[in-house]
Amino acid sequence: MTPRSITLAALGFALALLIVVRAPAQASYDVKAHYAKREVYIPMRDGVKLFTIIYAPRATADRYPILMTRTAYGIGPYGADAYRTVVGPNNEFAKEGYIFVYQDTRGKFKSEGEFIHHVPYVKGSSKPNESTDTWDTIDWLVKNVANNNGRVGQWGISWDGWEVSQGMIGAHPALKASSPQAPPQDQFLGDDYHSGGAYQVMYGFNWMSTNARARVAPNERDTERFDYGTPDGYRFFLEMGSAADALKYFADDVPTYADHMAHGTYDGYWQARNVPKDLGGVDHPVLIVAAWFDAQDFYGPFRMYRAMKEKNPANKTTLVVGPWLHGGWSRGDGDTLGRIAFASKTAEYYRANVELPFFNFYLKDQPPPKGTPYAAGGRLNLPEAVVFETGGNQWHGYPQWPPKSAAPRNLYLQANGTLSFAAPADRSEQAADEYVSDPAKPVPYTAEITTTEGHLFMVEDQRFVWSRPDVLVYQTAPLTEDLTIAGPIDATLTVSTTGTDGDWVAKLIDVYPGSLPAPMGHYQMLVAGDILRAKFRNSMSAPEPMTPNQPAKLAFTLGDKYHTFLKGHRVMVQIQSSWFPMFDRNPQTFVDVYHAKPADYRKATHKVFRSASLPSFLTLPVLRGQ
Repeated sequence: MTPRSITLAALGFALALLIVVRAPAQASYDVKAHYAKREVYIPMRDGVKLFTIIYAPRATADRYPILMTRTAYGIGPYGADAYRTVVGPNNEFAKEGYIFVYQDTRGKFKSEGEFIHHVPYVKGSSKPNESTDTWDTIDWLVKNVANNNGRVGQWGISWDGWEVSQGMIGAHPALKASSPQAPPQDQFLGDDYHSGGAYQVMYGFNWMSTNARARVAPNERDTERFDYGTPDGYRFFLEMGSAADALKYFADDVPTYADHMAHGTYDGYWQARNVPKDLGGVDHPVLIVAAWFDAQDFYGPFRMYRAMKEKNPANKTTLVVGPWLHGGWSRGDGDTLGRIAFASKTAEYYRANVELPFFNFYLKDQPPPKGTPYAAGGRLNLPEAVVFETGGNQWHGYPQWPPKSAAPRNLYLQANGTLSFAAPADRSEQAADEYVSDPAKPVPYTAEITTTEGHLFMVEDQRFVWSRPDVLVYQTAPLTEDLTIAGPIDATLTVSTTGTDGDWVAKLIDVYPGSLPAPMGHYQMLVAGDILRAKFRNSMSAPEPMTPNQPAKLAFTLGDKYHTFLKGHRVMVQIQSSWFPMFDRNPQTFVDVYHAKPADYRKATHKVFRSASLPSFLTLPVLRGQ
């Protein structure tokens, strides 16, 4: 689902999310001394006026490009004398000289109009949307802001990254560079609210209760955060019931949440909000940014990249992926994440060698300094994929993602909790491991006591669940050589249940050697993980019940990764049937899960098969030669 200088109240997320996404740690810079602030209302084609803040250099001898961010999270501080401490992606941009523009999107904060959550783009429609609002804003800016050079760039993280993707559709001719960063692209297929057909109830509840409430009139204050009355989110959501039971807290105040609960399959509501289908005709450079440990909008950047490759193959599009949380590239050094060290300042590297040179080159014709990684003949020469390898802790550049040298290899679940690249020899169809999945005692996604999903669970030590009887664990022997994967990881599980539905979660884990000092000895680092709701195994639009005790094939992706399991480490796979309360509980009966009643929630015995005829495995994109 999405992660810069803004108030805590404006986002309404957990403090951890705010720190990662919206509070960049920047070198001090006197913005007020160098920039003049102006607040204006910009008219849209339907007469609605959008509140906009413009920071323009006080030095007027030169002409400057416009760098714009449109957001639903508020563009404060409001008031002519109240200045941001950081303008643009970071204050290195301020030192370079840009005209920075921030805009409250339609229906949010001080802008007029009606807020519609991820309003769909409808080609040929006369009804305004975020694409036309971006076009109208750019048109007004280049005609009315003094000393601009006629070039506009846009950037944004999370929701703001989605706004960037909307601005790329039917783009204004003055738009010369776009950087969608962690942009959600399909809210049913892996971004923010769903994955594998399961609803991200904790995130959805928290975001909607703060950011999607109906408002009376334009204002400078966001809605107050919901008071859970407890720090224990696991207990709160367990006692709440089904996902739709959240409506008793919202009443009619959060129409988008009610919409979500009315659309429990990949129907027209969600399909209309699929952004990649509309990304044809983009002809300006695009810098897509993603993070290997993004909990909200991990799939969006990769989905956008693949759509750009398909629909605009000649366009200059670059995908950058680093070892960060949601928005983590915008702040700090990026040398560590939790207890994981990356041996270099990865976020600083991105900001200095990729982001700033990208906008400088395409908006100011300014070549990167000689000796920097992507300078070539006085031009910026970014590879199509700039990706960081975790484990091996190196940056790499490739002409495409995934690299051509990656080849799929199946890693099979075997007897006695082992893993092997060799296919199972056991031909018995009874070769399986089983466990009881109890919706009243779901497997937690984190050991932390919290009411908000947060992000650090993405690198949390998985030992807190591996001994549970409802978590299956498989691992290799210590590796005798490094194993590097680069590309999409897919899970294929053959399963059965005594119920008529169920969820299956697969997690790929790097187990550190036991010889390391605490807490890293036997540390279980989560490399990748995801979920599939079994009723969606054949179609996200047409769910089907499971036949009790009959094996069925589940195939789903865990997303892309670039990671090296070092010599002496083990590869581990954990299989479970709940990941709560990140995802809502499956009643394990074939019902409308969002509106399940207490009687619908039943224990079920799940089996995971591992024979030659009924195999279960992960497909890893292993770099050739390994």
